[in-house]
Amino acid sequence: MRMNTLVMSRNAGAIQVLVAAFAELGIEYRVLLSASETIETLASGRHSALIVDFDLPQVLEVVKVARTLASRRRPVLFGMIGNKFSIESVFQAGANFVLYKPLDIRQIRHTFRLAQGVIAIDRRGTTRRAIETLAYLDLPQGTIPALIYELTGEGLSLQAGEPLIPLRAVRMRFLLPAPTTQVVHARGDIVWADKAGRAGLFFSHIPAGCRRDLDSWLRKHSARMSQPPPSVLPERNKWPVQPLSIY
Repeated sequence: MRMNTLVMSRNAGAIQVLVAAFAELGIEYRVLLSASETIETLASGRHSALIVDFDLPQVLEVVKVARTLASRRRPVLFGMIGNKFSIESVFQAGANFVLYKPLDIRQIRHTFRLAQGVIAIDRRGTTRRAIETLAYLDLPQGTIPALIYELTGEGLSLQAGEPLIPLRAVRMRFLLPAPTTQVVHARGDIVWADKAGRAGLFFSHIPAGCRRDLDSWLRKHSARMSQPPPSVLPERNKWPVQPLSIY
């Protein structure tokens, strides 16, 4: 089913970038300029996603209304923020994803693809994991391990043992899945997180050598994924991953 998205914003530059990304992704959209108009539109139909600019007045009222809709009509909520709002406050308000201003079309593409995956997972009630490899994230409280279950050239999805703190420019390192032994070092922004420890990160910087290794692995991985799988994936929550020494 095609995603349809409401955008509450008066930022012409941000809207322009969003529209360009939506054209690439085949997403229908409608731009709304006020809280009252957005609330009325939410109440009148079903929408896949809602992007709200947290610099607009009455934005928290809009978020509250969106969160109180029946589950089958509740949109995935994106908080669009600049420097005035903290990432923590946006997640606490009920946002599922964060878009950082000034908007980057690559971040939008990656975040909406993650959102489509989350929606599909919620509909199925189960998670199909394409890859499984360990990552280490350098956080203020120390270095923690997490399991990557989705990896693209723009970012990754992972499962940590506890909810992650929303942060920008998180340093990380991870081993590309077998049969390689290559370690990728990167920095990334957390664009979504939930209470179960799942999170999505958008790469903000990857050294040139690591970028070549990642792109090479992705090309080979895509070729393998186009062929019939030799066997079914492991049962959910059984991670056949050996500890990795990648410090």
